[in-house]
Amino acid sequence: MSRSPRALSPTFSALEFRQALSTFATGVTIVTARDASGAFVGLTANSFNSVSLDPPLVLWSLSQRAGSMPIFTRGSHYAIHILAADQVALAQRFATKDIDRFAGLPWQEGAGGVPLLEGAAARFECFNRSRYEEGDHVIFVGEVERCEHREGAQPLLFHGGRYYTELPLA
Repeated sequence: MSRSPRALSPTFSALEFRQALSTFATGVTIVTARDASGAFVGLTANSFNSVSLDPPLVLWSLSQRAGSMPIFTRGSHYAIHILAADQVALAQRFATKDIDRFAGLPWQEGAGGVPLLEGAAARFECFNRSRYEEGDHVIFVGEVERCEHREGAQPLLFHGGRYYTELPLA
């Protein structure tokens, strides 16, 4: 059996692909950083995954068209906040364009000066280890320098364009 040197052309539309992807439930994160002038940047993302335990690595991805791309590309650190079920408003706030997402929010300074938000189910402070351009996104791999979690926090989930909370099955 010979392998094709490249993928076949898709037999589906971009909308069909997006709809199929939306059937996969994901967690919800906010990724924060600080630019060279000290200004904060943050966004809601559901493209988060663990990569390695040794060394401790995680990944997330960002559209190449994102206005914050230069900040995440050039910055040395970022923080990934896994949101808890009671943080839907925060997820929506960081997904909203053209607002000051940090206005009035309590925060503390983390590794590399990044803003750390309160109340997350878990938080990872990462060194910006590597980046990979794939399709219309950039995959960021972060080396975790510090992490913490809130014992018993219920996760915030995203599925089919809507937010959900975990419901025990047993």
